[in-house]
Amino acid sequence: MSAATLDHVGFCTDAPQALWAVYERLGFTLTPIARQSAARTQGGPVERTGIGNRCAMLRHGYLELLGILDPALFDRGIGKFIARYRGLHILAFGVTDAEAELPRLRRAGFEIPGVVPLQRPVDDDAPEGPIARFARVPMPDAPEGRLQLVQHLTPELIWQERWMQHANHAVALDAAILAVADPAETGARLSRLTGLVLEPDPAGGFMLPFREGRLRILPLEALGAVLPGVVAPTLPFIAGFVVRTDDGNAAARALLAGLETREAPDGLMVPPELAGGAAMVFAPATDA
Repeated sequence: MSAATLDHVGFCTDAPQALWAVYERLGFTLTPIARQSAARTQGGPVERTGIGNRCAMLRHGYLELLGILDPALFDRGIGKFIARYRGLHILAFGVTDAEAELPRLRRAGFEIPGVVPLQRPVDDDAPEGPIARFARVPMPDAPEGRLQLVQHLTPELIWQERWMQHANHAVALDAAILAVADPAETGARLSRLTGLVLEPDPAGGFMLPFREGRLRILPLEALGAVLPGVVAPTLPFIAGFVVRTDDGNAAARALLAGLETREAPDGLMVPPELAGGAAMVFAPATDA
């Protein structure tokens, strides 16, 4: 067994309305606000949390924009992530059977008690409506943030056609970019988590190639070459991500004409200060 996809990247913020407005300005259609419910401990009761999200669903993968809606309620630990910096703190890798991954992970040395359930309504304004459900296998005490394997139990509820039509023509989550002090150590650990074999990254460091998407694990000195002008506030740092478009970036360039974008090796980059704390690169499809 192994992870098959770069399922999603996730932002954490204490100002969710502002983050959602940023991504709508960047041309994404977002799902309705959905408040999460989760268990505090393995096997514990599922309870309503103080956090909720909106997502930009793509044909392959998605962006999760997660924020604190009620600071008085359980925040699933995202407050400690926000204290480090506002930006990307979640990397999720898709699997087809979360329970079946446990023996492999335990053989690889991970102390994982079991699968953790998560659920949320598709729309907070319709609490009696459909409930999206997930099975998660979190990597314990990951210094990078919330790293996890995830199985979608109700994919048809969130990958709906009405939410996959974006003005910027984004269609796929192509890559996530992680800057670390020791790419070999981090890469080996994430290789064990995902069950994938590391490959050299052309910029330096390593890469995990999924069937859909890739994770680039770079040394700090390579970050500027991949994401020009991006400075890491701390390490490890989930510095940015790449979304693929289906129109050669024509719509994204038109939409972002008034913003201070930059050219990056993969395409048109929106700098972190304009994209919620992480660089976002629009990349044309290779056959565009």
